[in-house]
Amino acid sequence: MENNELTKQEIMAHVDHTLLKADADWLSIRKLCEEAVRYGAASVCIPPAYVAAVKEAFGDKPVICTVVGFPLGYSATGAKLEEARQALVEGATEIDMVVNLTHVKNKNYSAVTGEIRKMKELCGSHILKVIVETCYLTEEEKISLCGCVTEGGADYIKTSTGFGSAGATLEDVALFRKHIGPAVKIKAAGGIRTKEDLVAFILAGCDRVGASAAVTALYGNAG
Repeated sequence: MENNELTKQEIMAHVDHTLLKADADWLSIRKLCEEAVRYGAASVCIPPAYVAAVKEAFGDKPVICTVVGFPLGYSATGAKLEEARQALVEGATEIDMVVNLTHVKNKNYSAVTGEIRKMKELCGSHILKVIVETCYLTEEEKISLCGCVTEGGADYIKTSTGFGSAGATLEDVALFRKHIGPAVKIKAAGGIRTKEDLVAFILAGCDRVGASAAVTALYGNAG
C-alpha cells in the first residue's frame, strides 16, 4: 500500500487518541473524546480517574481505553488486577497494562507471563494491550517478552508508555512481527507526532497507534 492510499479516516481508525498527562483536566478530556468521535478514532486512551465520567457523558462512543500499572509497571499483580476490574466496571473496554520490568530484568519470565494471563482472564472478551517499554530493554528481552505476551494470551504488544526515555521505533515493530504469535497485534506509542509517523507505523504492521497529536497532525487546529 502506498502512503497516499491511506486517507485521514483510515489513519484515524488505527489511532488510540491519547491524553495521559498527570494534570489533564476535564475540559481537555472532553475535547479529546469529542475529537475521537468526530474523526473516527479507534478509542480514547485516558487516565483511570476519568473512565466513569467519560462513560456517563459519552456512552458507547468513543471506545474507552485506560491504563493499568502506569507508567512504571512494578505494582503488585493484585493491585493491577483491581485497577483493571474497577476500570471495566466503570466502562472501559480496553486495558493497556505496563509489564513488570523488575521481573524482566531478573529474567523471571514465568512471573511476567503469569501476570499477563491473569489480566487477560479478568478482561475476558475485552482487549488487553501489554506495554513492554522497549527503551529499557535489550533485544533478547524484547524477544522474550514477545513470548510472554503470546503465551499470556494478550491481544496486543505495545511498545511504550510515552513516559520512558524513548518511544516507538520501526525497528522494534519489525522485531515484534518476527516473534509474536499470529493472534497478537502491535500497538506503537511514544513520540508519534506527524502524519508521516502515523502512516509509517501503520504500514509497518501496527494495528493501533497511540498518539496525542494525531488530530492536529491530520487536521491542523480544526479539532
